[in-house]
Amino acid sequence: MKNIYISNDHTAVEMKLAIKKHLESQGYKVKDLGNNDGQSCNYADNGVKLAQAVVKDANSYGIALCGTGIGISIAANKVKGARAGLVYEVQTAELIRLHNDANILATGARLIAIDKAILIVDTFLNSKFEGGRHQERVDILNEKN
Repeated sequence: MKNIYISNDHTAVEMKLAIKKHLESQGYKVKDLGNNDGQSCNYADNGVKLAQAVVKDANSYGIALCGTGIGISIAANKVKGARAGLVYEVQTAELIRLHNDANILATGARLIAIDKAILIVDTFLNSKFEGGRHQERVDILNEKN
């Protein structure tokens, strides 16, 4: 079972804690790199720290949470080898794994409900990269990053 790194800013503490509890109940080892006190913090720093941990640990995935998921996903994608996808729907959670071999899922605590976020996380973690014609594209992403 892969390690899961999770990080968040101050807007996503409640969502992060619910996702973390859910994943731990399923036997995942969750490493919390985010904000727990709700005090204002920098989503960019947390996104980079998360991406660095995921890239360093090839047997892992990351979950990045902020108000919209946009800022933290942009920050995560600055790290070579990170492929963070911003997701608000279950189908895109599956597709970023199937087609993009994403290793980080990002979403927004201000935009979706916690129950939906958990469903999105489960879909992301249970979807497998298809390879094939998608591998060439992922190789380009890795090369350009």
